[in-house]
Amino acid sequence: QVQLVESGGGLVQAGGSLRLSCAASGRTFSSYTMGWFRQAPGKEREFVAAIRRGGSSTYYSDSMKGRFTISRDNAKNTVYLQMNSLKPEDTAIYYCAAYVGLQLRPLDYYTDLGVYDYWGQGTQVTVSS
Repeated sequence: QVQLVESGGGLVQAGGSLRLSCAASGRTFSSYTMGWFRQAPGKEREFVAAIRRGGSSTYYSDSMKGRFTISRDNAKNTVYLQMNSLKPEDTAIYYCAAYVGLQLRPLDYYTDLGVYDYWGQGTQVTVSS
């Protein structure tokens, strides 16, 4: 069983920045592919970014590319999402997720929320205009 706990959400003005963290339990965090998703009110959960186990391979939704950066610290069992130049449309609950499969997949495989095995409870991000 893997537990994921997000933190770092809050209220920020448009143009501002936030860094989200997701702390994972378990001794094999370094073998997981991690993803960030978000869900705005009345909308479906959507892919934000993913990072492979080693941390060198990342993948982003086109709408977040260049503004958001995903990273991980395997020594701390933590994955991060640095969000810059935030816009009101970035307002959502942000979730981290863990894929524990060992087979290497193409990066776009991880855009599908259905492939993830574990989810956090989410952290609210609100961007005011």
